Amino acid sequence: MIKRIAEYALAIVLVVILISLVFGYVLGQPALVAYVETGSMEPTLNAGDGFIAVPAAIAGDVQTGDVVAFESEHVHGGQLTTHRVVDVREDGYITQGDANPFTDQSQAEPPVTDGQIKAVALQVNGEVVRIPHLGTAAMALQTGFGAAERTVAGLFGLRTLGAERMAYILFAGGLGLFMASFLFGGPGRRDRDTDRGRWRSREGVFSTTTIIVAFVIVLLIVTTIAMVMPAGTATYSIVSSQSDSDRPDVIQMGGSSEITYPMHNGGFLPVISYLEPASTGVEVEPQRFEMGMNGTANATVTMHAPDETGLYQRSVTEYRYIVVLPPSVIDALYVVHPWLPYIAINTVVGSLLLILGFALSRGSGQVRLRSRKRERRSGILGWLS
Repeated sequence: MIKRIAEYALAIVLVVILISLVFGYVLGQPALVAYVETGSMEPTLNAGDGFIAVPAAIAGDVQTGDVVAFESEHVHGGQLTTHRVVDVREDGYITQGDANPFTDQSQAEPPVTDGQIKAVALQVNGEVVRIPHLGTAAMALQTGFGAAERTVAGLFGLRTLGAERMAYILFAGGLGLFMASFLFGGPGRRDRDTDRGRWRSREGVFSTTTIIVAFVIVLLIVTTIAMVMPAGTATYSIVSSQSDSDRPDVIQMGGSSEITYPMHNGGFLPVISYLEPASTGVEVEPQRFEMGMNGTANATVTMHAPDETGLYQRSVTEYRYIVVLPPSVIDALYVVHPWLPYIAINTVVGSLLLILGFALSRGSGQVRLRSRKRERRSGILGWLS
């Protein structure tokens, strides 16, 4: 029993890590776990090591000593970078790899803003919780992922499917295989009636509760993705210049520039979106929008340049929620914390789905899958039996 529980626990952990890596690859940001590809964080994190990535929205205020994963401007070619915060300034964070002799900002990287930070590495007693070789396995997975993408794209006569579409295909296929295995490949008993020469196969009996809960969990994952993926943080690079320019990203020192932030609701349900500054030197107006099906809206983002020349980052974060609760309730929850509406919406949706599922399955109790197979017997007795 203990061994079986340990096997199930290990399987669950591996599935969670795999799903996190796939969604992190699609979203372009850490999702529960992440890894480093280079040795810039040695000896804290060796190349290929993984770590537990706490989303920035729930990690709290970033402080000196925290290891953060952020969207860089120049470091590692502008890709997601994991470095330590070595100083906190008014215009952003100063970051540096533990193995690097210089800060990122001394190498032309602008100060990192809150909007650029996607996750904070979990630390226990001041030490980053390290998952050895997770990145090595993940990079091998990405190589296979890319090969599968090219193969599937070739079958459809396309140049490429894109990581997002490919992930959906693999996720849907894997989910289908899992459900098929769950429903038709369960533990069963195969007995032989020696007197009649008949093989009898009796498949497992499954509780409808288990099936309903599994489907509800899948639908809640889809609901969360539908709210999170269209939102997120938009980061703009501006140049504080000594002279004015017609370009909105080149602003005279101490001046400001306005750009349009477009939004669209491609879903079937109305949504509420909130926009808020995720860095200093930026303003958003208006900050709240309601959009129906196929609805659109535009916000005005005003970016201010500091009194010193240089390259700076300005960020805006959007939070989006499906309106299954009264808008006033969503507003109140959002004021407390942007993640509370997600929790409340999933609670309501999950409860309604469970009630509906149990109401429709009332009286069934179990799903029984039975199949019988009859063997031919040789000779006359085989034909007569």
